[in-house]
Amino acid sequence: MSYQIKAMSVAGSSGTLSIKNSIFEFGTTAKTENDLVNPAELFLGSLAACILKNVERFSTLLKFDYLKAHININAQRLDGPPRMDDILYELTIYSQDPNLNTKLLQKNLEKFGTIYNTIKQVCNISGTVKIQPLV
Repeated sequence: MSYQIKAMSVAGSSGTLSIKNSIFEFGTTAKTENDLVNPAELFLGSLAACILKNVERFSTLLKFDYLKAHININAQRLDGPPRMDDILYELTIYSQDPNLNTKLLQKNLEKFGTIYNTIKQVCNISGTVKIQPLV
């Protein structure tokens, strides 16, 4: 499998990523840093999307139902050279299903996530998975 994206930027303004039928705007200047996502946030966003996509995938394979999933991701930016490290995710699955085994789900998310495994090769990454019963 291979992937392709296209990106462009306008001097003194912002940039866009074109991926399939989606366009994402990102900041490239100090003027846009409070309003538009930056490249580091896009990077963490791809990890979030990877994990959430695999929650959906493994809900079928592991035979559990869930209403929604929510993820928070934090990371530290290091200098010399600039890079990310100590990435920590907190995944919450909203479900009443007794078949939902969080340890097995987390094992599969971390074993089969393309973005997760790429990141794991270059920095520390860890996380937790918890169930939030529906009220």
